[in-house]
Amino acid sequence: MDIQSIKNRFGIIGNSPMLNRAIEVAVQVASTDLSVLITGESGTGKEVFPQIIHQFSRRKHNVYIAINCGAIPEGTIDSELFGHEKGSFTGAIEKRKGYFEVANNGTIFLDEVSEMPLATQARLLRVLETGEFYKVGSSIPQKTDVRIVAATNVDITKLIQLGKFREDLFYRLATVPIFIPPLRERGEDIILLSIKFANDFAEKYRMPPIKFTTDAQEVLLNYSWHGNVRQLKNIVEQISIIEKEREINAEILKKYLPDYTPSKLPVIIENELINQKTFNTEREILFKILFDLRNDINDLKQKVKELSEMYNHSHANITNFVTKVTNKLPDNDKIQDTEIIEETQETYSLQEKEKELIIKALLKHNRKRKLAAEELGISERTLYRKLKEYKIDL
Repeated sequence: MDIQSIKNRFGIIGNSPMLNRAIEVAVQVASTDLSVLITGESGTGKEVFPQIIHQFSRRKHNVYIAINCGAIPEGTIDSELFGHEKGSFTGAIEKRKGYFEVANNGTIFLDEVSEMPLATQARLLRVLETGEFYKVGSSIPQKTDVRIVAATNVDITKLIQLGKFREDLFYRLATVPIFIPPLRERGEDIILLSIKFANDFAEKYRMPPIKFTTDAQEVLLNYSWHGNVRQLKNIVEQISIIEKEREINAEILKKYLPDYTPSKLPVIIENELINQKTFNTEREILFKILFDLRNDINDLKQKVKELSEMYNHSHANITNFVTKVTNKLPDNDKIQDTEIIEETQETYSLQEKEKELIIKALLKHNRKRKLAAEELGISERTLYRKLKEYKIDL
């Protein structure tokens, strides 16, 4: 079966070489029982690839279960995955089968596997190595034959360094890695997807489809799309419903892209600020600005001094004027004294704005952190850290 027929079958739009490569690898590995780790940013469509792997495997007639590890509370995830015995914990009023028992001879897709607790990671590693697991509250091992496909939108190697993910489990899961490219790296696929979504929503809402002008298409191609395909679909739907005009130009489109301008807050463009090799934090950026400002003032003072010396003997009136200007300029010590204060105030302003955006996103999505994190273009883990840092209790 060729790639285009696979795209048609699974509703995949686009011709990006990286996307095509991901599909090829998924089909090639499907006939094996190797574990697969799918990586890519949130909203890129990672959930489609486990289905491709399952449907092209010998397990296609058996159970396929997709599990969001980040959505299951830490206290119940072991029971969900491996089952439990009656009375094994408060509320266990009867014996229960877990997903690994239900999906025997089938496929399990572990989405957001990086959110899995360390204790559960140890249980999962045992399944991968021996095909055995224990129900919660049981000392009798059970066998299971399950194909595992996992996915994550974070760099697991960093979690390993922090001691939050088992290195041995990572290598077990990533026997075959598949990378799904972000939308901004897929070129003309952005235009194809926008047309597809426009037609879909026109049919859904029974209205003429919107069409993007040439200048609007340029905006689509140049936008960063941190929410990827999910964000593009959401914006096309908004425009389809709200705008009466069916021909959408760049100006109309930009109204739905509030962070289109180069000046963006860190919480929105988490990994696309200034060159990360030079600046790792907003604080360093502010220090750089203040440092450059101080140098500019010193240069200006030097120029004024030179002018003063040139015309001192023949133009006393100019000398007096220059002296007045020089006296009004802040000296080097004053810049140094105020540098930390200005930096602190500016940093405070950025933090307040970031806090405000987080609160707005949470309220917009009825305090659903996962949806709020997706809109902000950050991971749920980062959002949790920000909530704790800013003491936001929503």
